[in-house]
Amino acid sequence: MAGSSRALFLLTFLLFSFSEATEILVGGKPNAWKLPSSQSQSLNQWAETSRFRVGDTLAWSYEEGKDSVLKVGKEDYEACNTQNPEQRFEDGNTKVELHKPGPFYFISGAKGHCEQGQKLVVVVVTPRRRFVSFSPAPSPTEIEGPAVAPSSGAASFNVGFLAAAVGILGLGVGFL
Repeated sequence: MAGSSRALFLLTFLLFSFSEATEILVGGKPNAWKLPSSQSQSLNQWAETSRFRVGDTLAWSYEEGKDSVLKVGKEDYEACNTQNPEQRFEDGNTKVELHKPGPFYFISGAKGHCEQGQKLVVVVVTPRRRFVSFSPAPSPTEIEGPAVAPSSGAASFNVGFLAAAVGILGLGVGFL
């Protein structure tokens, strides 16, 4: 009985230790929340090359009192409407958790900045759902959402390591 409790604790620990939520600095550098000097300097160009997951936190660094970050809906994003934001941040060090999959829209609250390109849309990917079976099948059953290319080999390593750990634990529990 004690062995299976230890195995369950270890499995729970492993599952939670592979959480990949991260704090992401908008634009990849401090003070990137500013008017873009060109289309290639647009924060949307940066966002298109980044991967955002549920639980990640976006962090903005900007000069307090001279700018702000407004979280808005799609229509207000497209129209650069600053009048009724869902959320308004003015502290110079804004952090917003990406709590669900789908698009998040942000615009500058400084007059005229959105119209000049100071805005950002990030799309949070749908988390993959994995169902692991402890049956004597040769490999775990896996059901996934839409295919998404991994951002690095680290994600593949984490999943592979987790599958191996679950397999070893399953064998260990079977011998108890």
